[in-house]
Amino acid sequence: MSSNAIEHADGLPLPQRNWAILTIALGLIMAVMDGAIANVALPTIAKDLDAAPAFSIWIVNGYQLAITISLLPLASLGEIVGYRRVYLAGLVLFTLASVFCALSHTLLLLTVARIVQGFGAAGIMSVNTALVRFIYPRAQLGRGIGINAMVVAVSAAVGPTVAAGILAVGTWPYLFAVNVPVGLAALALGWHYLPHIPRAPHMFDWQSACLSAVTFGFAIAAIDSAGHGEAWAACLSELAIATVACALLVYRQTHMTSPLLPVDLLRIPVFALSIATSVASFCGQMLALTAIPFYLESRFGYSAVQIGLFITPWPITVAFAAPIAGRLVERYPAGLLGGIGLVLFAAGLGALAMIPANPSALDVIWRMALAGAGFGLFQTPNNRTMIAAAPRERSGGASGMLGTARLLGQTTGAALVALFLARNPADGTQIALLAGAGFALLGAALSMFRLSPAGARGAERVRVHDDQRLKGE
Repeated sequence: MSSNAIEHADGLPLPQRNWAILTIALGLIMAVMDGAIANVALPTIAKDLDAAPAFSIWIVNGYQLAITISLLPLASLGEIVGYRRVYLAGLVLFTLASVFCALSHTLLLLTVARIVQGFGAAGIMSVNTALVRFIYPRAQLGRGIGINAMVVAVSAAVGPTVAAGILAVGTWPYLFAVNVPVGLAALALGWHYLPHIPRAPHMFDWQSACLSAVTFGFAIAAIDSAGHGEAWAACLSELAIATVACALLVYRQTHMTSPLLPVDLLRIPVFALSIATSVASFCGQMLALTAIPFYLESRFGYSAVQIGLFITPWPITVAFAAPIAGRLVERYPAGLLGGIGLVLFAAGLGALAMIPANPSALDVIWRMALAGAGFGLFQTPNNRTMIAAAPRERSGGASGMLGTARLLGQTTGAALVALFLARNPADGTQIALLAGAGFALLGAALSMFRLSPAGARGAERVRVHDDQRLKGE
């Protein structure tokens, strides 16, 4: 084993710890920022490649879909072959795909490159939290998780601004070319400083991985087929395949000692409600973020640079609201905070959909800020509830489900935008914003259900049990 193998069970020694967390941060910056960058640039890319807006959505949707279908399988693979290997392989694939994105000259080539890039991003995102658990000592694990959260928030916040700045001085291929030096730096650091971790003895469950990919892939394909006006027979067939694969996957996981899909956690009511809330809210978020660039460009004639700047208040207010919500959740129920946050989020999206015909910059900015603040108020309490509701020994499975719920919601939201644009090119973006508000209100209702006596008692019982186990260690 090499010199950077774990010799201390309780985290890495300094300065190796700092270099290792920097590697994690660089990978997350690329994976998170790339989604925001592509969203802002969609109208520009569509025009340059002479592509219809409904089809150009696949530049975003293909990336999200690739992550969604491979996140859980790659997390499981990381337990077997090592989290370090999966992370480094993800970095290599993401960086190479970024080169091909920058060189693509047709929509088909760019979409394929983005799908490959999505698989690389899944390698990064599936195991980063697991690596943090081995990078930091147990007493300082909160710092590592906090850095991860900060990196995600800041990356999302600066993504639109970075896109606007690049488009102001160059063409859209440079949006992807900037990943190359960052990816190479992260790869060099990771090769030297990421820890080697003992591997699990069980074999990789290829059947469950395939069933997972079929379930998510055909479900999204069914939505996209409906959006592009394909025959209903084809849409229903794809949906039927997804349903059957999902049933087989769930049945198989209930009989596994090391399930790829942790269905045991879904038997905990407060956890299941939190997952459902997350899916609905992130679907609403992606509906809005994918539609807004087209909405602002087609209705009001804003440039790509202006659109990037107008979107920036959204993630900035998320970054401000999230830590405040983290303190509030210590005093107030997460179900209540999440419900209030998602109602504010829905109000922001509704206000954007009903914006005046000749809006000022302030008209756009305060609506974006309201939507972001509401989403930030929801996100931190919801994530904390999901982790706390799971027994401590199943925290890895809870983290995987958290990421899967987020990506499933985002991918579904992007596919629905394609449906609305194809069905109603003139008003599709406004419909998408109103649909996003509807999903946010659905999430608010699901969040409030967690205030029921049974749900509250269940969450508290699990949390106390977990705290007792931690103190015992």
